[in-house]
Amino acid sequence: MKRILLIGKDGQLGQELQPYLSSMGSLVAVGRDSLDLSKSQEIERLIEEIKPEWVINAAAYTAVDKAESEPELAMAINGIAPGVLAKCCQQLDATFIHISTDYVFDGTQSHPYIETDLTHPIGVYGQSKLAGEIAIQETQAQFAILRTAWVYGVGGTGNFVKTMLRLGKDREEIRVVCDQVGSPTWTGDLAKSIVELIPRLNSETYGIYHCTNSGVTSWYDFAIAIFEEAELLGFPLKIKRVIPITTPEYPTPARRPAYSVLSGKKLANLLGTHAPQWRQGLRRMLQELKVKQAI
Repeated sequence: MKRILLIGKDGQLGQELQPYLSSMGSLVAVGRDSLDLSKSQEIERLIEEIKPEWVINAAAYTAVDKAESEPELAMAINGIAPGVLAKCCQQLDATFIHISTDYVFDGTQSHPYIETDLTHPIGVYGQSKLAGEIAIQETQAQFAILRTAWVYGVGGTGNFVKTMLRLGKDREEIRVVCDQVGSPTWTGDLAKSIVELIPRLNSETYGIYHCTNSGVTSWYDFAIAIFEEAELLGFPLKIKRVIPITTPEYPTPARRPAYSVLSGKKLANLLGTHAPQWRQGLRRMLQELKVKQAI
């Protein structure tokens, strides 16, 4: 059985990946409590100890706004650590899968970004994630970088869907940005794509891929969909109005890309299947969350 190392076991994607990876090989899953990604020596020691054949890095510094005031920590985890992991994988002849982000782009494009489009991050978080991509590519490792966007799931500490449900339970009115568009991506579909990609990786298929649910929406329309689907499932909701606002009306420390749509054609061609539509993913996530809350 292949030895698989999963980094970021407690995150929303890491939790989703574990059942899949456990059935594919001998899995070692680590979290923040046992691996500090800001310390290269810890990474090297762990890889040397486990000697994995596959490494999946689902961990990251994801506090987009906080990164503006903690650039060194964001860079250590998102920019330097992936390069260290890739170099360790190269030395072991292991394959490295790394999760990246739509934030490597500036969002000024008006059609879906493909893998070879010019990167131009507009904030510290995106800059740190791009640095990680570059560090990986500068090694001779066998790697796949998967850029994704607007990720949410049942696991993890929080995401847009969970935030909307929490606010919608307590408030009658919510204001949501309507001029940023992208593809909401359920961790269930993202994890499935990752495990389907693994056996297809070889010297001809290593590289960068875009992996999101299909379809495009705004944060405002995403919020509307969340409440519609949640109401059908019987979630407790007090919300009566969702008010669309512009980005300048909701200032944040970090700028966000206005257009975050990633083309999934390259990955779809390799896997032989198209990504599920984003609303289907939302419905399935809410169904799972409802069952979990009932237990």
